[in-house]
Amino acid sequence: MGDHGGVPLVARAVLGGQLATGLLEVTDDPGALDRGGRWAVVVGFDGRLTAARFADWRPYGPAAPSAPWTPVPRGAWRSSLDAAAFRAGVREIRARIAAGDVYQVNLCRVLEAELPDGATLTGLHERLAARHPAPHAAHVLLPGHDVDVACASPELFLARAGEHLVSRPIKGTAATRDGFLPKDRAENVMIVDLVRNDLGRVCRPGTVRAPEVCGVEEHPGLAHLVSTVEGDLRPGVGWGEILAASFPPGSVVGAPKLAALAVIAALEPADRGPYCGAIGWVDADAGRAELAVGIRTFWRTGRTLRFGTGGGITWDSDPDGEWRETELKAARLLAVAAG
Repeated sequence: MGDHGGVPLVARAVLGGQLATGLLEVTDDPGALDRGGRWAVVVGFDGRLTAARFADWRPYGPAAPSAPWTPVPRGAWRSSLDAAAFRAGVREIRARIAAGDVYQVNLCRVLEAELPDGATLTGLHERLAARHPAPHAAHVLLPGHDVDVACASPELFLARAGEHLVSRPIKGTAATRDGFLPKDRAENVMIVDLVRNDLGRVCRPGTVRAPEVCGVEEHPGLAHLVSTVEGDLRPGVGWGEILAASFPPGSVVGAPKLAALAVIAALEPADRGPYCGAIGWVDADAGRAELAVGIRTFWRTGRTLRFGTGGGITWDSDPDGEWRETELKAARLLAVAAG
């Protein structure tokens, strides 16, 4: 237990429509996810794992917000990259694509604002659930472990049922379902190939396939192109190997993955934290799991509230258009935070 501005904070997690309470242990060992119990999992973009085992899980449905939340005005946010710097980053990535260093890079910026006294991410999560519903809505609060994350992610990183793995990468965003550009489909196909390669490192040969490519999904205020990649795990493969093979999620990195990570490190001045990482649950007893990509995500560090937004940059990217896409992705969620 901790406190924030005089408000007591108790460890909890809301994941997969379940509320988890009764914290038993916290670990950074991915091997624990194979040994038993039901876990809340947060993995930072840097790969740092925090897994919390809870004793009690019960159904949780959206209700009228009850926890306190003090609105954060839209003008209170500061961006790690302003419009000029972000556009310059897009031009630099296009130059690196022309040089043959990369095919695509996900460029992101981190917004931050001071969190008002008494405001909790429990309150923000409740408002997101009511006003911006998402397939992978989540809140994980672990006082004393520097984890307080509220997420409205639409994107599945990994789902596991026994030895079957599924990933549903999102690449391509438009204001409407008929507003996609050719570059949106191109970047989606590139990431499908990357995810197929990632899963191929831990799945049995011949089982990795992409049954859906560039399907359209509509979410509040925008539409996405979504693909599905799946495969069957090799015998004896555990969570340590699965995460090592597939992390960070390809859709928020680029291709080739290692080269794109180097470009991200050179161009982004702010740590992404849990943004673009993974947030979800693992039930080791049932052999099931669901981890979302940590996008549309707020997180708290002390009294600083942060939120990330970004997009995939290809040769066809327009710097002004890419900046507008980051604004589009952020707009509805920052409006919820602003009340």
